[in-house]
Amino acid sequence: MYANINIKKRLVLIFLILSAGLGIIFCRLVWLQLVRGEELQRKALENRLAPVPVPAQRGIIYDRQKRELAVNITADYIGAFPPEVRDSGQQEEIARKLAAVLGLSVEEILEKLNRPTGFEYIARKVDFARAQKIRELKLPGIVVVPENRRYYPHGLLAAHVLGFAGVDNQGLEGLEAMYDKELSGVRGQIVREFDALGHEIPQATHRYVPPQDGHSLVLTIDQTIQFLAERELDQLMASPTSPRKASILIMDPQSGEILAMASRPAFDPNNFAAYPQEMWGNPLVRDAYEPGSTFKIITAAAALEEGVVRTDDKFYDPGYIEVGPDTVRCWAWPLGHGSETFAEGVKNSCNPVFVTVALRLEEKKPGTFYDYIEAFGFGSPTGIDLTGEATGILIPREELKPINIATISMGQGIAVTPIQLATAVAAVANGGKLVRPYLVKEVLDTEGKVIWRREPKVERQVLSPNTAETVRRLLEEVVSEGTGRNAYIPGYRVAGKTGTAQKAGPGGYMEGRYVASFVGFAPADNPRVLALVVVDEPQGYPYYGGTVAAPIFQRVVADTLRYLEVPPQYSRGEKVEEKKTVEVPELVGLTLEEAEARLQAAGLASRIEGEGGVVVAQVPKAGVVVSQGTRVILYLQGDPSRPRVPDVTGLRIPEAAEVLEAYGLALVPEGTGQAAEQNPVPGTEVAPDTRVQVRFYEPSRPALGP
Repeated sequence: MYANINIKKRLVLIFLILSAGLGIIFCRLVWLQLVRGEELQRKALENRLAPVPVPAQRGIIYDRQKRELAVNITADYIGAFPPEVRDSGQQEEIARKLAAVLGLSVEEILEKLNRPTGFEYIARKVDFARAQKIRELKLPGIVVVPENRRYYPHGLLAAHVLGFAGVDNQGLEGLEAMYDKELSGVRGQIVREFDALGHEIPQATHRYVPPQDGHSLVLTIDQTIQFLAERELDQLMASPTSPRKASILIMDPQSGEILAMASRPAFDPNNFAAYPQEMWGNPLVRDAYEPGSTFKIITAAAALEEGVVRTDDKFYDPGYIEVGPDTVRCWAWPLGHGSETFAEGVKNSCNPVFVTVALRLEEKKPGTFYDYIEAFGFGSPTGIDLTGEATGILIPREELKPINIATISMGQGIAVTPIQLATAVAAVANGGKLVRPYLVKEVLDTEGKVIWRREPKVERQVLSPNTAETVRRLLEEVVSEGTGRNAYIPGYRVAGKTGTAQKAGPGGYMEGRYVASFVGFAPADNPRVLALVVVDEPQGYPYYGGTVAAPIFQRVVADTLRYLEVPPQYSRGEKVEEKKTVEVPELVGLTLEEAEARLQAAGLASRIEGEGGVVVAQVPKAGVVVSQGTRVILYLQGDPSRPRVPDVTGLRIPEAAEVLEAYGLALVPEGTGQAAEQNPVPGTEVAPDTRVQVRFYEPSRPALGP
């Protein structure tokens, strides 16, 4: 009896345990089927499906005239389905055949074929011939799929603006990166179904998801104007001046549209990996430099707007100005410019004049000068639609001293980007409005319809129209009568400013390293074109902005005005002939008559130092490209046994040493900069090998005017 009861209890317990287990299983089935059914079904499908990516076609980049600057050309990629390859048992043979065609290592391909994945890229951007060979091999598990490769039909043209795209259709630099979302589109795919062993299931799910092609860009850049700018840079880099680098920016000052943006050295975006990475960035937006005398435009505008100076106010330049315990010298030191009006000071790029008016601004109200500097956009990005824009460098307001105000007024002690300077000068050109510069004017869909169009944006009014007109008039005199004469374009009213700044380096300013620049616009009364030319470390002498950068501005702006069909307005009696550039001939060894005949034939003037005999030295050297009418210094030597000391005033140490050596004399330099004093004095008859002591001076805060 007792045993039967135990058996019954055990049976009940077993029944309850089984019932509980079945209940748990039932609940689990309900959970899997009803709650997670959809999710698990999707995951199962994903495990059986192997998507083959189909890249979208990247949008085209056009210039403002709808000429193609960046397009797509057909290429192929080689892909593999590792399970299918392994199932064939031919991994090593397939790897060898692929390696032979693609130029890859067998080990690299075999490693991809043995990966536990559904799909692997073997090679991207494969040309047609090699892709066709692989198609003909008909290798199991290997597919050849069409894709597009980015191509830049004009090579180096506008490379720093366009940037480039990588193998995965992603923008990596320039506009390609800035507008990657608009250009790249959405990738599609081809889906194939496989069983658990990796075999393709016949007549199973095959689905094609088409890609969505990217949108296209229409730029403000004009291909022809861009070519004009790059032509000038190529000629400059190949000339004896051969700088470390150079850039040209051309814009419409009324709207902020960038018409050209060129730099050298450049890179070919079709093969960008072959160039150093530091060459990829755009120097016109990324590189900050001390602008030198071109910044005097901002100083003049602020002083005139605040009423601390008038154009006819009188100044006296003894060659320097004292600011507290410091002395700032004029580029024309030791003579200086003497008595002059403010208008003449602008024309002469006189440092003491600009220091004086900047200090007057601070006397009127501390911080006023900096208020204008920031209002003109310095110290902050312009907002141009390009990657990597720098902000420049400003001394913090709380650290400003009078000497800082003095040096900044003439473009030293402040670092700006070329795009900041061009944008600020555009405000002077357009009547006082600071406009935002931009490169993309329209975005088009795949059918060519406009999705959005950018309109010019005025950030703020920084000058009154009257002040802007006054500054334009002063800058026009700089070109017609002052340091910017080499920028003059016959038939057009041109306004502009030269700049020559010694480069800063570790421990101070670097001897013999300069940035020569010129910024200007035309026609001065109704500006259509603004251009900035920056030449970094021009070689040889002269190296001033007025002699190196201004002629480049003249040529590129003259051609741009003609291209834009801006009609010239010749004044009565003005010559139609343009001022051409010529190469200085070799004159050493010639008699004075022969040398002057050659100079006259080349359209150059002469200045004679010494008398009798033949030309033993010349400045500038032979091969330097200068404007017609430039004066070449000819050094003559009569009796070599009794040389007379030549006048080397104004020359730098290398030029002075070369001239004295030609006379059989030795240079004993003191200081750095330009020659100002020498002993024995010029014209003294001395013995051969006499040591000539020459004192060179550099302004305490270098800012060279012309």
